[in-house]
Amino acid sequence: MPNAALDPEVTPEVVARHGLTAEEFIRIKKILGREPNFTELGIFSVMWSEHCSYKNSRRELKKFPTTGPNVLVKAGEENAGVVDIGDGWAIAFKIESHNHPSAIEPFQGAATGVGGIIRDIFTMGARPEFCLNSLRFGPITENCSGPRVGGKAGDTPVKPQIAANRRLFTGVVSGIAHYGNCIGVPTVGGEIYFDESFEGNPLVNVFCLGVLRHEQLARGAARGIGNPVFYVGAETGRDGLAGASFASRELTEESREDRPAVQVGDPFKEKLLLEACLELLATDAVAGIQDMGAAGLTCSTCETASRGGSGVEIDLAKVPKRELGMTPYEILLSESQERMLIIAKRGKENIVREIFAKWDVPCAEIGRVTSDGMMRVRNNGSVAAEIPAKPLAEEAPLYSREASKPSADNGDDGDFLKKISAPSALSAVKSLKQLLADPTIASKNWVYRQYDHTVRTGTVVKPGSDAAVFYIREANKILAATTDCNSLYCALDPREGGRIAVAEAARNLTCSGARPLAVTDNLNFGNPYKPENFWQLREAVEGVAEACRTLGTPVVGGNVSLYNESPAGVVRNGLKIRATSLS
Repeated sequence: MPNAALDPEVTPEVVARHGLTAEEFIRIKKILGREPNFTELGIFSVMWSEHCSYKNSRRELKKFPTTGPNVLVKAGEENAGVVDIGDGWAIAFKIESHNHPSAIEPFQGAATGVGGIIRDIFTMGARPEFCLNSLRFGPITENCSGPRVGGKAGDTPVKPQIAANRRLFTGVVSGIAHYGNCIGVPTVGGEIYFDESFEGNPLVNVFCLGVLRHEQLARGAARGIGNPVFYVGAETGRDGLAGASFASRELTEESREDRPAVQVGDPFKEKLLLEACLELLATDAVAGIQDMGAAGLTCSTCETASRGGSGVEIDLAKVPKRELGMTPYEILLSESQERMLIIAKRGKENIVREIFAKWDVPCAEIGRVTSDGMMRVRNNGSVAAEIPAKPLAEEAPLYSREASKPSADNGDDGDFLKKISAPSALSAVKSLKQLLADPTIASKNWVYRQYDHTVRTGTVVKPGSDAAVFYIREANKILAATTDCNSLYCALDPREGGRIAVAEAARNLTCSGARPLAVTDNLNFGNPYKPENFWQLREAVEGVAEACRTLGTPVVGGNVSLYNESPAGVVRNGLKIRATSLS
């Protein structure tokens, strides 16, 4: 039994606050053969959260086609999917969301979203080449037919919610620009929509693509009994504490109290970490490598052990920290950024130390690979947590929630129909001008010009076109990529909206002269416990799956973000928030 002398008592109330049900707690006790201590409860809470386990969506995701002649790494196998592009070259790519953190701290939420997806790519052994994004916000003007809201004297005063949306919008764009520009990875395209249904809960989705040789492919598995485990990267702090659990519940009026769950990023540290990891991977010293993303040290430790069919033992006393007095619970659940876990080969420890010393990146040997299949965490000798790695990482309960089609009120709106009737050429011109002035349709140059899309000098087609086009010099390949989805279509008919999202992406690639190869999906929906939300998720997945099968574009990875609801959001068509399905 791990030493629990200093832990708070685990009560039903504490279990519930960790987002675990009574049935899930019984399952945990069965796995352990005893009651968990407080630290172990926290470990299960993040690993069995929706954000990490996909417990409410995994069964739906199995409907996607995931295989094809060009697929080297399938969806769910590693941190990102990998696809062959010929001549011994491959691409690793993925899209992920950072919605809840961006709603609370838009700059850091968006910035760390960029940092996290870049780490997912270089942990595969690929050099990140470019990023895209897909963003959703509440309105930043009154509306197309109403007065334009500005900041000049005499203008209509800015409504509080519009001012809040502007703050979120400018903060997110600034965060994306800051991280990408500083680390030197160009942001070459994306899409932005504005609608009342995204009030208070913006959707911030970031895509990254990297290039690698087939033989450079790295795996996130702890193999080789006795191999040393290294912690590399920034020191651990209390920022991002239990961020995975925070992302797995609805935003409420009290969500600002979760500000410590938002990570703080440092792109300059990540640049050093990136170069050090790629240099190390070019040696024969690495047996496995894993990003410390959601759930931090907890996730990277148990997932590498589970994939390797092994165990991992670490000592938290050896973990580099930037704050005093951190408990095992805090260290294990922290989501401080710019950190990696490396499984080195025995006898090659000095290669690891020398390379990270060269790049001035913290590096510490904190444990070893074991043969007993356990994730064992020590703290100054005493055992803080001891959990079977495979059940923790792979055996979270899977659910199929109740699904029901919403009974939306779609009655005719007389005033709206009158506005769009266009009885004259003059009114048609006026309507066109109003449409073109809408922020969703208008030029996004204000956004694009903040992104350094020319760094790495590979951008062939700049932001604002059908798809981004990028030249990879070392491979002598030209790649095209796009993110596409019409959220309104998904709200009105999720299955058709999913089909249209894939088809639109394929058309944009084709119009750029490219042949669609594969898809990474990002599914943003509301609380899955609400039947109409789960129906929406299921329908959209089936629509995406059908389109991907028809076009021969397998899904090689992606992300599901649920609980995207806010008290500020407007109910439309019976739904609290419009779904977004990104390809």
